[in-house]
Amino acid sequence: MKPAPLKTVPHVDLNRYAGDWYVFSHIPYSLEKGKVGTLDRYALRPDGKMDNIFLFRRGSLDAPLEQWKGVAWVHNKSTNAEWRVQFVWPLRVPYLIIDLDPDYQWSVIGYPNRKLAWVLSRKPVLDEKTYRGILERMAKQGYDTRLLAKVPQRTADR
Repeated sequence: MKPAPLKTVPHVDLNRYAGDWYVFSHIPYSLEKGKVGTLDRYALRPDGKMDNIFLFRRGSLDAPLEQWKGVAWVHNKSTNAEWRVQFVWPLRVPYLIIDLDPDYQWSVIGYPNRKLAWVLSRKPVLDEKTYRGILERMAKQGYDTRLLAKVPQRTADR
Protein backbone atom coordinates (compact mmCIF):
# COMPACT_ATOMS: atom_id res chain seq x y z
CA MET A 1 0.00 0.00 0.00
CA LYS A 2 1.29 3.42 -0.94
CA PRO A 3 1.86 5.71 2.07
CA ALA A 4 -0.05 8.97 2.40
CA PRO A 5 1.69 12.01 0.89
CA LEU A 6 4.14 13.72 3.22
CA LYS A 7 2.67 16.64 5.14
CA THR A 8 4.65 19.84 4.89
CA VAL A 9 4.66 22.56 7.52
CA PRO A 10 1.86 25.15 7.18
CA HIS A 11 4.16 28.06 6.27
CA VAL A 12 7.84 28.91 5.75
CA ASP A 13 9.16 32.47 5.99
CA LEU A 14 11.79 32.37 3.24
CA ASN A 15 13.74 35.31 4.68
CA ARG A 16 14.09 33.47 8.00
CA TYR A 17 14.87 30.18 6.25
CA ALA A 18 17.66 31.66 4.14
CA GLY A 19 21.21 31.19 5.39
CA ASP A 20 23.36 28.27 6.45
CA TRP A 21 22.05 24.87 7.55
CA TYR A 22 24.37 22.08 8.70
CA VAL A 23 23.33 18.61 7.62
CA PHE A 24 23.01 16.96 11.04
CA SER A 25 21.76 13.64 9.69
CA HIS A 26 20.40 12.21 6.46
CA ILE A 27 19.39 9.11 4.59
CA PRO A 28 22.47 9.10 2.37
CA TYR A 29 22.34 8.61 -1.36
CA SER A 30 25.19 7.96 -3.79
CA LEU A 31 26.27 11.59 -4.30
CA GLU A 32 26.54 12.21 -0.54
CA LYS A 33 28.53 9.09 0.34
CA GLY A 34 31.90 9.92 1.88
CA LYS A 35 31.07 13.60 2.35
CA VAL A 36 31.46 15.17 5.80
CA GLY A 37 31.07 18.64 7.23
CA THR A 38 28.16 19.17 4.85
CA LEU A 39 26.18 22.38 4.82
CA ASP A 40 23.37 23.81 2.69
CA ARG A 41 23.40 27.56 2.06
CA TYR A 42 20.24 29.25 0.76
CA ALA A 43 20.20 32.84 -0.52
CA LEU A 44 17.18 34.63 -1.97
CA ARG A 45 17.68 36.07 -5.44
CA PRO A 46 16.03 39.07 -7.11
CA ASP A 47 14.30 36.74 -9.62
CA GLY A 48 12.39 34.99 -6.81
CA LYS A 49 14.53 31.85 -6.90
CA MET A 50 17.18 30.84 -4.37
CA ASP A 51 20.81 29.98 -4.73
CA ASN A 52 21.35 26.56 -3.15
CA ILE A 53 25.03 25.97 -2.39
CA PHE A 54 26.03 22.55 -1.03
CA LEU A 55 29.36 22.73 0.83
CA PHE A 56 31.24 19.58 1.83
CA ARG A 57 34.54 17.89 2.51
CA ARG A 58 35.48 14.48 1.10
CA GLY A 59 36.23 11.79 3.67
CA SER A 60 37.79 13.98 6.38
CA LEU A 61 36.94 17.17 8.22
CA ASP A 62 40.49 18.27 7.38
CA ALA A 63 39.95 17.87 3.62
CA PRO A 64 39.54 21.00 1.46
CA LEU A 65 36.11 22.56 1.37
CA GLU A 66 34.29 21.99 -1.93
CA GLN A 67 30.91 23.19 -3.20
CA TRP A 68 28.20 22.43 -5.69
CA LYS A 69 25.99 25.27 -6.88
CA GLY A 70 22.31 24.69 -7.46
CA VAL A 71 19.11 26.65 -7.67
CA ALA A 72 15.85 26.22 -5.79
CA TRP A 73 12.41 27.73 -6.21
CA VAL A 74 9.13 27.56 -4.37
CA HIS A 75 6.68 25.12 -5.93
CA ASN A 76 3.80 25.70 -3.49
CA LYS A 77 3.54 29.46 -2.99
CA SER A 78 0.70 29.24 -0.46
CA THR A 79 2.96 27.53 2.13
CA ASN A 80 6.52 28.05 0.77
CA ALA A 81 7.16 24.55 2.19
CA GLU A 82 7.43 22.70 -1.12
CA TRP A 83 10.34 23.54 -3.40
CA ARG A 84 12.12 22.15 -6.41
CA VAL A 85 15.91 21.96 -6.40
CA GLN A 86 18.17 21.61 -9.41
CA PHE A 87 21.92 20.97 -9.36
CA VAL A 88 22.15 19.41 -12.82
CA TRP A 89 19.91 20.35 -15.73
CA PRO A 90 17.29 19.00 -16.42
CA LEU A 91 17.00 17.06 -13.14
CA ARG A 92 14.67 18.78 -10.67
CA VAL A 93 13.90 17.14 -7.34
CA PRO A 94 11.20 17.82 -4.74
CA TYR A 95 12.25 19.47 -1.48
CA LEU A 96 9.52 19.16 1.16
CA ILE A 97 9.89 20.97 4.48
CA ILE A 98 8.06 18.52 6.75
CA ASP A 99 9.18 19.82 10.16
CA LEU A 100 10.53 23.19 11.21
CA ASP A 101 11.51 24.71 14.53
CA PRO A 102 9.40 27.82 15.33
CA ASP A 103 12.69 29.72 15.80
CA TYR A 104 14.17 28.32 12.56
CA GLN A 105 16.99 26.51 14.42
CA TRP A 106 16.35 23.12 12.77
CA SER A 107 14.42 21.79 9.80
CA VAL A 108 13.53 18.43 8.27
CA ILE A 109 13.48 17.91 4.51
CA GLY A 110 11.50 14.99 3.16
CA TYR A 111 11.25 13.26 -0.18
CA PRO A 112 7.93 11.88 -1.50
CA ASN A 113 8.97 8.19 -1.53
CA ARG A 114 10.64 8.52 1.91
CA LYS A 115 13.92 7.07 0.61
CA LEU A 116 15.68 10.39 1.26
CA ALA A 117 15.61 12.82 4.18
CA TRP A 118 17.76 15.49 5.74
CA VAL A 119 17.75 16.87 9.28
CA LEU A 120 19.24 20.35 9.12
CA SER A 121 20.45 22.52 11.99
CA ARG A 122 21.73 26.08 12.24
CA LYS A 123 24.57 24.75 14.42
CA PRO A 124 26.80 21.71 13.81
CA VAL A 125 25.22 20.02 16.85
CA LEU A 126 21.63 19.28 17.86
CA ASP A 127 20.64 18.28 21.38
CA GLU A 128 19.50 14.69 21.81
CA LYS A 129 16.03 15.53 23.17
CA THR A 130 15.27 17.72 20.14
CA TYR A 131 16.61 15.05 17.78
CA ARG A 132 14.49 12.31 19.39
CA GLY A 133 11.39 14.48 18.92
CA ILE A 134 12.29 15.01 15.26
CA LEU A 135 12.72 11.25 14.77
CA GLU A 136 9.34 10.54 16.40
CA ARG A 137 7.58 12.99 14.08
CA MET A 138 9.40 11.56 11.05
CA ALA A 139 8.28 8.05 12.03
CA LYS A 140 4.66 9.27 12.22
CA GLN A 141 5.05 10.41 8.60
CA GLY A 142 6.14 6.91 7.59
CA TYR A 143 9.93 7.24 7.70
CA ASP A 144 12.17 4.37 8.80
CA THR A 145 14.36 6.54 11.02
CA ARG A 146 16.91 3.71 11.42
CA LEU A 147 18.11 4.68 7.93
CA LEU A 148 19.27 8.11 9.10
CA ALA A 149 23.02 8.56 9.57
CA LYS A 150 24.57 11.45 11.49
CA VAL A 151 26.99 13.53 9.42
CA PRO A 152 30.36 14.31 11.04
CA GLN A 153 30.67 18.09 11.50
CA ARG A 154 33.36 20.43 12.73
CA THR A 155 32.56 21.66 16.22
CA ALA A 156 34.37 24.13 18.49
CA ASP A 157 36.35 21.30 20.13
CA ARG A 158 37.39 19.75 16.81
